[in-house]
Amino acid sequence: MSQQNDENLETTTVDVEEQVETAEEQAVEASVEEALQAELVAAQEEVAQLKDQMLRVQADAQNVRRRAEQDVEKAHKFGQEKFSRELLSVLDNLERALAATPESEETMALREGVDMTLQGFVSTLSKFNVEAIDPQGEAFNPEQHQAMAMQENADFPPNTVMAVMQKGYSLHGRLLRPAMVMVSKGAPTIDENA
Repeated sequence: MSQQNDENLETTTVDVEEQVETAEEQAVEASVEEALQAELVAAQEEVAQLKDQMLRVQADAQNVRRRAEQDVEKAHKFGQEKFSRELLSVLDNLERALAATPESEETMALREGVDMTLQGFVSTLSKFNVEAIDPQGEAFNPEQHQAMAMQENADFPPNTVMAVMQKGYSLHGRLLRPAMVMVSKGAPTIDENA
């Protein structure tokens, strides 16, 4: 019986040792599983952050590209602005030459030459979208007109351009030079009590 007890005791000891080993293995597996789970969560968070950064970088790059395209477009569109503004004085001088030359038989050839030059010059400017602003009879617009004087006049409603002293010009809709104009105040009021 003692031998049987010893065998039982040995079997029990072996069983207990196996159970302890199994429990230790399960504990190690559980801690490894928890560690792997934590690493997985951390990796997923890192992936989400990197995706967010990537989207932001792509959006920034797209915005930079769009701004660069707009800048290039504006440079093409308005690059000739200074040059066009300088040419306006030549245009004004040609118009003044026509206005100052009397219409006589002796000056007819000169007038025709200046007029043809002026028309060719205006045509060339219009090809590059330089447009004249001639507001005669229109309502005064402070964004496009520069009032040089105001005068009472019964023939024109108030705030109407009566005379254009110098034409204005625009390039692609952007003002190069405002038109210099004389604006009406309206009809003078008569004081009936006087």
